[in-house]
Amino acid sequence: MSRPEDTLVADIHYNVTESRKYTTSSRIQNVQASMTLRALELLDLSGPSFILDVGCGSGLSGEILSATPPDEGGPHVWVGMDISADMLDIALERDVEGDLLYSDIGQGVPFRAGTFDAAISISAIQWLCNAESTETSPQGRLSRFFNGLYASLRRGGRAVCQFYPKNDQQKKMITQAAVKAGFGAGLLEDDPETKNVKVYLVLTVGGTAQDGNSGDITNVVNGMEGVDVLDSRRRAREKSSGRGDIKPQKGSKAWIMKKKEQMEKKGKVVKASSKYTGRKRRIQF
Repeated sequence: MSRPEDTLVADIHYNVTESRKYTTSSRIQNVQASMTLRALELLDLSGPSFILDVGCGSGLSGEILSATPPDEGGPHVWVGMDISADMLDIALERDVEGDLLYSDIGQGVPFRAGTFDAAISISAIQWLCNAESTETSPQGRLSRFFNGLYASLRRGGRAVCQFYPKNDQQKKMITQAAVKAGFGAGLLEDDPETKNVKVYLVLTVGGTAQDGNSGDITNVVNGMEGVDVLDSRRRAREKSSGRGDIKPQKGSKAWIMKKKEQMEKKGKVVKASSKYTGRKRRIQF
């Protein structure tokens, strides 16, 4: 099955025809509502909050946020941003309650630091993994997005991004970009091993949680099955306390392999490793 993000950029794919088709499809409406409710469950908000909807489209997720009943922590106030002008036009026609911003998330999140209590994103961030030209890269777009998102959330804030990764490499690239931006990150899969699998990236911004814990991702998803915790802060604490991995000696094979891995993550070309990697050459006479 073809993926639209592999052929066209989002603002071109979601033209007037595709935007209306997407918005009026009862199947998509049901799926969107289900994933938005799941995202709210993972956010675990204690009361009405100011939420950023990343890739808001025509406002299907925003309607769920506005309609959240008080006994479930709502209603929420939200701002939506999207790269498709046609999607946003339909949101205006539908008279959604949130404010709307026409913006490319691959260029960052243009809000004042600490503006939002939380953020959600439904079926959007996988579009960042496709570069539109040789002057851009997926890593650069992901970095700008997650750095901007991190800054826009208050301390202790949370974000849940549902996305459809093409493969494990893409999933890893997205998650690493979030961790590098400073987030505590956890991956949760609903309906794993099926064609309907849905991946949720659960993110937290450092700070003190209301219950007195550190507020990192391990507290958010504690007890959930199928969660892969990727908390850079916890690893840093373990290393500083002597429980982490011993730093490899400079020039050793382990040191060289680590440097190669770092360069590959930056998109640089490195020589292939072999059994001779790290070996010292004999003195030539």
